[in-house]
Amino acid sequence: MLSVIIPTLNSERTLLRTLATLVPGAMDGLVRDVVVADGGSRDDTAAVADVAGCNFLTIEGPVAVRLKTAAGAARGQWLLFLQPGTVLDSPWTGETRRFIEHSAQRDRAAAFRRGESGQSALRDALSLLGPALFVKPRPAQGLLISRQFYEALGGHVERAPDPERDLIRRIGRRRIATLAASAFAAPDA
Repeated sequence: MLSVIIPTLNSERTLLRTLATLVPGAMDGLVRDVVVADGGSRDDTAAVADVAGCNFLTIEGPVAVRLKTAAGAARGQWLLFLQPGTVLDSPWTGETRRFIEHSAQRDRAAAFRRGESGQSALRDALSLLGPALFVKPRPAQGLLISRQFYEALGGHVERAPDPERDLIRRIGRRRIATLAASAFAAPDA
């Protein structure tokens, strides 16, 4: 059903945090595979990916090339792009499954609410206002998109200065739903 794609470069510690939050999705059959698109790490990123059972690809070139190549190698009909270090709230599996199951229109995408570890109630309330004010999501919030829509958009574009933000811009704010579960960057250990 869902392939998770994570671009890495010397990301062993941050990758581990992200992979840990994906375990519930793998256990309930939501996550079909995880593709780690590595840019030539010199740390233990490959070992972390191997132990977790990820498809580890070393791909030369900029992040857009790595992401597009990884999307081509992914097995799922839905793609979830995550940055290493992104941690998803526990209800992410239910939210993701509902979005996929109720997306008759495959020309929509979704992102998780922007959150911070241990954020206050005020910050939590403010994070809910972003979608209402048509604030575009950031790549750190993850991007859930059908393979069909991703390919129709041409995927990540190499010539874009920031290919992840460029893809979000091309999708358009009105076609990106905000899921109730939050995504946040894990604090460095």
